[in-house]
Amino acid sequence: MQHTLLVTGGAGFIGSNFVQHILSVQPDIAVVVLDKLTYAGNLENLDTVQADPRFSFIQGDICDVETVRAAMKGCDWVVHFAAETHVDRSILHPGSFVHTDVEGTLTLLEIAREYGVSRFVQISTDEVYGNAESPDGLSRPSLETDAIKPLSPYAASKAGADRLAFSYWATYGMPVVITRCSNNYGPYQYPEKQLPLFISNAMAHRPIPIYGDGKNTRDWIYVRDHTAALIKILYAPSEHIAGEVFNIGANEERSILENAQTILSRLGKSEDLLTFVPDRLGHVRRHAVNSAKLQRVLGWTPSVRFEEGIAETISWYQKNTSWLEHVLAKKDLFLENALQLGIKH
Repeated sequence: MQHTLLVTGGAGFIGSNFVQHILSVQPDIAVVVLDKLTYAGNLENLDTVQADPRFSFIQGDICDVETVRAAMKGCDWVVHFAAETHVDRSILHPGSFVHTDVEGTLTLLEIAREYGVSRFVQISTDEVYGNAESPDGLSRPSLETDAIKPLSPYAASKAGADRLAFSYWATYGMPVVITRCSNNYGPYQYPEKQLPLFISNAMAHRPIPIYGDGKNTRDWIYVRDHTAALIKILYAPSEHIAGEVFNIGANEERSILENAQTILSRLGKSEDLLTFVPDRLGHVRRHAVNSAKLQRVLGWTPSVRFEEGIAETISWYQKNTSWLEHVLAKKDLFLENALQLGIKH
């Protein structure tokens, strides 16, 4: 059966990897990408699929009803990546996160309900849990049943979208499934995020900024393992997934400092580049998820260990310096400040 899939935010990091992956492994799929092409959206991320007759692109805002209506027309599945996603940016401009992440999701859900789509995948995040801990405060990977305790405006906006999507299942019976993934890394990631920032700074012999004591930890998943999990979810029987929340993680917990040291070592750079900077406001100490539910229900398991994935990621950035140069040429002030964070002025 042929499916037409709307992918919002498909020119971003995870979205573009997902589009490339699903078109390469599923011949029965056609993909429509809707992306506003904000600072992190990049058509170069989709160069490998531009010539595929099953691929089409629409530039537009998920908050615009008529744009969404036109993009979703004829689509029977929706995978919703589009969002403002960077914690540091959300601390400076929380209103834009609520607008895009909550109001944009509402627009998509309403049009999806109008059109009667048969699958709506809401891409949430493990950030909605806050610190990974049990109800009695014991530090351990988050479960889907844990309370939502977001600690940043970004996390709160994603929590709002997450629960809004669930309400459309509970109220209208809309076939919604919600995923909460741990930190992704891999090709095409915008260099404001931790690993590509460390890689690009190390390559340029700039200081590597380490927040606080560097011991805050995250569970890291290679982006193609994440996209493989999403494809499993898309093709699963509805009775297994509709109205469900699934954590997606790789059980690869590492601290900020460990990541920086690994990257410096692989690039043959001195640890003298490590520079400790004031901690981020509301910095979560530990993010990690228990993905046993997804493994049990759909048989998905991650296949790429961190050491393998980070080697491939570093290699990609080394081989794609023109991509990085084009990103830097946009003169995004926030990104420029992030890249210079460890430099004493």
